[in-house]
Amino acid sequence: MLRLVILVSLALLGQCFETPRIIGGVESQPNAWPWQVSLQGLSSYWYHSCGGSLVHPRWVMTAGHCVDIPGLIYRVALGDHNIYETEGPEQYILVDKVVLNKKWTGDLSAGHDIAMVRLAEEAILNDKVQLALLPQKGEILSNDYLCYATGWGYKFNGGIVSSTLQQVPIQTVDYKTCSRPDLWGYYVNDIMVCAGGDGFVSGCQGDSGGPLNCEKDGKFYVHGVTSFIYAGGCRFYMKPTVWTRVSAEIDWINEVITKG
Repeated sequence: MLRLVILVSLALLGQCFETPRIIGGVESQPNAWPWQVSLQGLSSYWYHSCGGSLVHPRWVMTAGHCVDIPGLIYRVALGDHNIYETEGPEQYILVDKVVLNKKWTGDLSAGHDIAMVRLAEEAILNDKVQLALLPQKGEILSNDYLCYATGWGYKFNGGIVSSTLQQVPIQTVDYKTCSRPDLWGYYVNDIMVCAGGDGFVSGCQGDSGGPLNCEKDGKFYVHGVTSFIYAGGCRFYMKPTVWTRVSAEIDWINEVITKG
């Protein structure tokens, strides 16, 4: 369950990190981010566990720490907005395969916190459910590039999961800056994307795996997979939210999809 993921993440990194949710955002328009999915686990009921991005009709990209606990049963909710209501466009599809990045060790600071989950059947693409666009291999966002983080997370410290999808504008922090000792230092590397750290907007506690959506030439591309934040609190000044950099994983993503 999600609580276990948080405990594992904290234990691995000396309680420096937590897994994020969106803080400081606003409710998005329904299906404004049609590649955004809710990854859900099964206990006595289906519960929202993490975010993800639909990158192929049979494949969803999410964070490695979201799915590295053996034995859990997952499904994906596509076309969803209010995760506590059935509004019509939702598609619920079971996950039949989980592929962790071969370089993922469980140590968030080592990077490669990314996984692909295969759907038991193809998603039906329409105006509510669409594939994410991915950046070119090696593409690096400039400092202060405006992106949007999205998720169903806490809207304030100590809150509860948001029923509706939230979005927040957030500016990138380049690796040279993010790796300064007064920010993240050696806990980040160049296969990550940092954004935020202004003390106002951030991810916070749990909606890992969701996309960092960045516009280029009128289209949004998913440049990041939400990985971690500072465990000292959400919206922590000088501690940007950290994403796995998708452009560093393009070859692996394509390999997974090709092998099926």
